[in-house]
Amino acid sequence: MNQKIILFASGNGSNAENIFRFFEKNNNVDVLTVYTNNSKARVINRFKPLGINVEVFNRKSFISGSLLKNVINQNPDLIILAGFLWKFGSDWIEAFNKKIVNIHPSLLPKYGGIGMYGDNVYKAVKENCESETGITIHYINEFYDEGAIIFQEKVKLDKDDNLEDISYKTQKLEHKYFPKVIKDLLSGSIK
Repeated sequence: MNQKIILFASGNGSNAENIFRFFEKNNNVDVLTVYTNNSKARVINRFKPLGINVEVFNRKSFISGSLLKNVINQNPDLIILAGFLWKFGSDWIEAFNKKIVNIHPSLLPKYGGIGMYGDNVYKAVKENCESETGITIHYINEFYDEGAIIFQEKVKLDKDDNLEDISYKTQKLEHKYFPKVIKDLLSGSIK
């Protein structure tokens, strides 16, 4: 029986597509659905030609439990947050304990929490003259960016790196490691 993953994304969807491409030729893993809370998200157009169902949802269905019920009915092995910005409620965390995985563009606990995503993280890294940054892949809990860490990887920064350089270096790590960590989680080689 195939393992099943569901993707959540709010924006561009490069990580979501990268994950899909990684598992595309793997006959043992199916990407069931991509969910987005943003009707203008570029992830929608990325997945249209790939034949994967993309569903746009609103805050009411997210909070009321109707979306959760729909996801439970699909019985995913993992839910992957690939640039998804809303916080999941305790009902989600209870239903999918240690099955919802997020990626964050810094070495948590640095530069995590409310409002810390994308360029906001890169600006903070730059303003604090960090010599390195990286990515953190973690389970979610009821607090932003405080769930148990699964994996981290570092990258060196040059003092003249601008926001685009920091973003590029971080995204390279995301694309390289996120699918591999998902594969290892599915195989049980990491927990």
